[in-house]
Amino acid sequence: MSVKAVMFDLDDTLLWDDRSVSEAFKHTCRLAAEEAGVNEDELEASVRREARAIYETYETYGFTQMIGINPFEALWGKFERGEHPMFRKLEQLAPEYRVQAWTRGLAALGVDHPELGSRLAANFFSQRRQLKYVYEETFSVLDELKGKYKLLLLTNGSPDLQQEKLDGMPDLIPYFDSIVISGNFGEGKPSSKLFAHAMEQIGIQADEGIMVGDKLTTDILGANRIGMTSVWINRHDAVRNDEIIPTYEIKSLTELHELLNTLNRQA
Repeated sequence: MSVKAVMFDLDDTLLWDDRSVSEAFKHTCRLAAEEAGVNEDELEASVRREARAIYETYETYGFTQMIGINPFEALWGKFERGEHPMFRKLEQLAPEYRVQAWTRGLAALGVDHPELGSRLAANFFSQRRQLKYVYEETFSVLDELKGKYKLLLLTNGSPDLQQEKLDGMPDLIPYFDSIVISGNFGEGKPSSKLFAHAMEQIGIQADEGIMVGDKLTTDILGANRIGMTSVWINRHDAVRNDEIIPTYEIKSLTELHELLNTLNRQA
């Protein structure tokens, strides 16, 4: 059967989220280096380590794993939307979590300075919001596909945070026939129920679509489970094992058009 729809992941597939996070860390750690004399790279590693450790102690941890909200998103997320009661708990926890992560990150390097930790938390919170990047080829590829295929965005995460990312890149939104955010559904990729819900939104069967994403454990595994063609975008030459095997592997979104043509010729 020929391909009728393309389902895209958002973070680090269309939007360059890793770059936004990395630059927010660099800016914030530079401030700490100027004021407290810490090594910027060591502080970033320390804060990332402490953030993960704190995050895993919260009762919300299992929920965030299921929905797909990582510790660094919680360093700038507000969690003001979403019907699940765990979002209200996250909303309450987040302000103190941000401060603790930066304060403990400093302390691990021998700097006992809670007031600085609080300021760094606020700076990262602000900086991440200002840093918005899209991959160079994203819009040209979507231009090629729009009108030829149904396009759906399937993203894990908190409803308000993912919507804020989209609102920060408003030209992206009109390309999609439907946008599905896991936090609104109640389960995240690789949930087969979530994929089934996404397919319902655009009226396709699994063999009529492809899923394009950068994460094997969510995008690719989820598509594989329902029998949908999976396309792993591997921009950085990551080495995978054979536990999760994508149907196809690409290095750039620009390869999609020819891949789709080949699939439809074979149909």
